[in-house]
Amino acid sequence: MSIYKTEQEEFWANGFGDEYIKRNQGDWLVASNMALFSSILKSTRGIKNIIEFGANIGMNIKALEVLLPTSDIDAVEINKKASGELKQFKHIRKVFNQSILDFNANDGYDFVFTKGVLIHIEPNSLDLVYEKLYQASKKYICMIEYYNPTPVELSYRGNSGKMYKRDFAGEIMQKYSDLELVDYGFVYKNDPIFLQGDLTWFLMEKRD
Repeated sequence: MSIYKTEQEEFWANGFGDEYIKRNQGDWLVASNMALFSSILKSTRGIKNIIEFGANIGMNIKALEVLLPTSDIDAVEINKKASGELKQFKHIRKVFNQSILDFNANDGYDFVFTKGVLIHIEPNSLDLVYEKLYQASKKYICMIEYYNPTPVELSYRGNSGKMYKRDFAGEIMQKYSDLELVDYGFVYKNDPIFLQGDLTWFLMEKRD
């Protein structure tokens, strides 16, 4: 009997998640992430602690370690193998090897983010994930995902029910009226220097 609520969690916790690690690592990705997060972080102030939801083996965190070297970093990661690699990082304070759907933050974070994670969440579970992100944040929430103005499902490496595009940021801002859009941008998959997917990022801030 599965310990997970959705087939998507099972998918990433096991064999496919292990294979993903092999395809998504390297100095080229860290460099691309440094360029991406440099654009995002220029609109922020006072980030002392960070949590990534769905950190895999820390390609985003490696970039943030350089850009924000004095900030504490925590990570949530469902895949056991990936979590084991995260625990080797000297700058990571805590690694939570569990599903995002089960995670509850005991601390508040200045910068809470996802990158290529919400696109793989079962759509009926998104409202709960938005709540987890919102409750974890003291200040900023950043979503770096595939954007579409209306929800659409895509085939993902021959698998159905494993990838979706939609307006994630618009949905969380509609849910929480004190979230205000600070900045947004797009990175192109054919960039000749900094390789990424066709990602759109949205930086939001909690306002009183």
